[in-house]
Amino acid sequence: MTQSEQHRPEIVVGLVATPPDHPARVAARLTAELARELTERVNADVRWTVREGWGEVAPRRDGGVEALLDDVARRRSSDQWDVAICLTDLPLHAERVPLVAQTSARRRVAVVSLPALGLHQLRAARAAVPDLVSGLLTDVSDQRVSPAGGTPAEMARRLPAVHRVLGEADAGERRYVASGLIGRARLLTGMVRANRPGRALLGLSKLLVGAFGTAAFALTTDTIWQMGDALGGLRLTVIMLLGLTALVAWLIVAHDLWEKPSRETSAELARLFNLGTVLTLTLATAVSYVVLFGGTVLVGALLIDASVLEQTLQRTVSFSDYLTLAWITSSLATVGGAIGSGLENEETVRAAAYGYHPEPGGWRDEKEGQPHSGG
Repeated sequence: MTQSEQHRPEIVVGLVATPPDHPARVAARLTAELARELTERVNADVRWTVREGWGEVAPRRDGGVEALLDDVARRRSSDQWDVAICLTDLPLHAERVPLVAQTSARRRVAVVSLPALGLHQLRAARAAVPDLVSGLLTDVSDQRVSPAGGTPAEMARRLPAVHRVLGEADAGERRYVASGLIGRARLLTGMVRANRPGRALLGLSKLLVGAFGTAAFALTTDTIWQMGDALGGLRLTVIMLLGLTALVAWLIVAHDLWEKPSRETSAELARLFNLGTVLTLTLATAVSYVVLFGGTVLVGALLIDASVLEQTLQRTVSFSDYLTLAWITSSLATVGGAIGSGLENEETVRAAAYGYHPEPGGWRDEKEGQPHSGG
């Protein structure tokens, strides 16, 4: 640190991730560049220090956004941060529409709901957090920051997810909310993104192996060839959808992924958690089905000679017949894959449940309280 940097006033910004899973990954990426963003967009005459922290998991269930703000405020006070920003994967609402962010000048904290930002959460958080920090410091009349930047209107223009701003400017309590229909669609896609469907896909490897085994056995049965030839596209589509639906339902029931309303989880929150779980599993199983279908086409083309298939079907065959054969075989094999899913690691499968969060492990210990300075 140079002598000129030592003489500049320091502002400490805390980034809290709750729970320490997907939000912690976003926070880690954001922490590495936030000091530079604050220098460029808020005030270059201030020495910005950014510190990571972890929030408690409990407020995501029973307290909503106010309890979450209180929790982060206690952390800010105990660690002596100037302001704190909380990143959470909790789907929040205000006036029956998705809540993107909320600031509290009294607490000197703000919370950002990552799912409400949609698919590009890191990019949106990178745009929002400097404005939230500037707005908080302006609301508390911090002389180290000019009140010219980071206004609510500027943040609303910068973030497509924000439809309007609620709250009184004098009170310093603002809520940035999304629109009704588009905001809810963005929230659902953001929940799936936060739930990391790729992790669910990789975690269902035994399911895919079981399905491949079933498909390989089915390919040797000429009855399946005749069934595929007799069924039309509509019935094959229905069989495929029934197979995928049965697989998703089996995964949810067998691994107890369904969230039930309780004193800690409201009915609305449980519905959102369940919808996020269903969408995540649907996406993962759909991708698995595409992989299975492609593999079945390849194996069928290699193992089943066209003359043998023609002899069974009593007509000339083309490549489309191999696609049809792979279609019905893959659909039936998904049922066999459901049996294989019962052999999956319980922790791996339960990670697909939106309301479930495994122990943070290394995330809680990694980079705890490490400062990142810039300017």
